[in-house]
Amino acid sequence: MQKGSLIELRKVRAGYGRKEVLRDIDLTVYVRDFLGIIGPNGGGKTTLVKTILGLKKPSSGSMTFYRNGKAVPSIRMGYLPQYNKIDKDFPISVYEVVLSGLKKKIWQRYSADQHTAVEDMLRRMGLEDLSQRPIGTLSGGQLQRALLGRAIVSQPDVVILDEPNTYIDKRFETQLYQLLNDINRESAIILVSHDLGSVLQNVRTIACVNETLDYHPDTELPEGWLEEKFNCPIDLIGHGNYPHRVLKCHKQS
Repeated sequence: MQKGSLIELRKVRAGYGRKEVLRDIDLTVYVRDFLGIIGPNGGGKTTLVKTILGLKKPSSGSMTFYRNGKAVPSIRMGYLPQYNKIDKDFPISVYEVVLSGLKKKIWQRYSADQHTAVEDMLRRMGLEDLSQRPIGTLSGGQLQRALLGRAIVSQPDVVILDEPNTYIDKRFETQLYQLLNDINRESAIILVSHDLGSVLQNVRTIACVNETLDYHPDTELPEGWLEEKFNCPIDLIGHGNYPHRVLKCHKQS
């Protein structure tokens, strides 16, 4: 265990049937880390997230959780799924979405303290006036805030966000990262995204997943590092306050 470790993956392999998607994955997520996970489509980002969440069992290797320097069976996790995987026709209100982030036994009622926590979270997300609205009537940014509130209302040790920039405009994207910086004072964050410009601006450490995993301890990436990990040429350009990674013309392999 490294000092301040929260999650450690060692030599993890995972896949689907005979198709191996991840191999020999070594990764440490630290307490109050802000880790960006990037990589090409099909490189294994989603499989890695599922493995960390416990939704996919590794075919080999180990994953260990820590609290206060001691190995524990599990830690508290919050999860913000991809926007396009949400059933917006499901008859549930904003309040109920956030409330569902608090676990309870089936036969138990939610406590007064839990309802207070939801009300506080709705205010924090700026959704108190929309609490009884069906989620199908929300804008993309409003729904993302509701789902983010659901992910963090339980005060998790780590929050995992899968492509949170999808279907939101630049104005709310700025608000989103302001919220994440606030959340990061209390929880580690793992942010999975193909939006390299936003990732490099906001996270502190980078992991590139393309079957294997390459970790970089900061966002000052050496020239050629991304090109090597993505297996295609990438340049950095900048205009205003928004740097972007762009692909050069290249043949698909």
